[in-house]
Amino acid sequence: MYNLTATYPLNPSKMKERLDRVLELARNLSTIQESEPYVQSLLSAAVELTESETASILNYDAEIQELRFAAVPWYHRDALKLVGVPVEGSAAGWVIQEKLPLVIADVSHDSRHFVAADRISDFHTRSILAVPLFYKGKVIGVFEALNKTGGGEYTDDDVVIMETLASLAVAATQNELLERRIQTSYEEVAELDRLKSDFIAITSHELRTPLGLILGHATFLREVLGEAHYEQLDSIIRNATKLKDIVENLSNVDNYQSGVARLRQNRISVSQVIQDVATAFQEIAAEKAIDLKVNTGSNDLLMEGDGTKIGIALSNLIKNALTFTNNGGQVHVTAEAVPGYVKVSVMDNGVGIPSSDLPRVFERFFQVESHLTRRHGGMGLGLAVAKAMIEMHSGRIWAESVEGKGSNFTFLLPLDVPQSTAVSP
Repeated sequence: MYNLTATYPLNPSKMKERLDRVLELARNLSTIQESEPYVQSLLSAAVELTESETASILNYDAEIQELRFAAVPWYHRDALKLVGVPVEGSAAGWVIQEKLPLVIADVSHDSRHFVAADRISDFHTRSILAVPLFYKGKVIGVFEALNKTGGGEYTDDDVVIMETLASLAVAATQNELLERRIQTSYEEVAELDRLKSDFIAITSHELRTPLGLILGHATFLREVLGEAHYEQLDSIIRNATKLKDIVENLSNVDNYQSGVARLRQNRISVSQVIQDVATAFQEIAAEKAIDLKVNTGSNDLLMEGDGTKIGIALSNLIKNALTFTNNGGQVHVTAEAVPGYVKVSVMDNGVGIPSSDLPRVFERFFQVESHLTRRHGGMGLGLAVAKAMIEMHSGRIWAESVEGKGSNFTFLLPLDVPQSTAVSP
């Protein structure tokens, strides 16, 4: 319990006035832009409502076991801003240690008063009311009112008022601190994102030329050298192509997320795009004895869009299906017109995706950690690229899967792409 020698309860009307003032301050808490003016209003309220001469807030630094004045009236600010108040030998320190309010009616008879602060600020303290500032169960500081006017003594009502004001002070200062940390985090993330984009742009640019030369010369050598060198040259071409795909995927996702990517809009046949992409994968499917079928019906499925980017999305979906379908399996690509959209699905009877991983399959660099799929490697960019290409058309893409039975990736493309996402060819 705190020391209190007299209570002197207020009459109901006076107490109501004080509570109305506190309620007004509580309502204003949600509208403050900066904590300092609000905390100063709390100091003024503490002085007025407890009938004191002055008030102050001290923050506690646990590392150095010392308190510092965080908020004081303007006329004491310069004098007290560098003053450290020790835990031992101060009223504020007693509150920190005991985690209880403290009332000292006459500091001349109490050794807990820190007289150095009076000397520095040229102030004479007679009585003290101090309450702890609690945040998440810990005492982080002290709210003090000094010198009850008219020769009176601090009451239970004064303590309640000060504890309420202390709670408002903590809410204001901690909210601002959290907002600053959030803002700092946003700025750090933005800077990291900029550095990432710069790195991807530079890396993509620098790798494209040597990769093109490697692929060009390897292809030329394969044509002019004998079959004895086919295996080595095919390995060079295959791995250089994989590296080229990784570079292109990185660039595609980053361009989309940074807003650089644009659609080159034309009247296209989705059926033709599907046929062209599927034809490019027939040889890979044949190597695994996978039945790769296409069914687009009898219609051309015409729409306004970027055929190249739709082809990229579909290529990544088919490549994903072929990769995770065992030898002798099936991959079927279907397309149909639905009201206002073209609907395309890529279905396989492969290893499937665990239900816990399904919500994340379109995230960049996400890879299903199942032992069934890790052997296939990859960087986890293909599906992220497909999602980016479809969303550029204001479409949407989703996945359905049963582990051990297969997957179905579906996307919807609107027949008319909004002009804000497209540029002229």
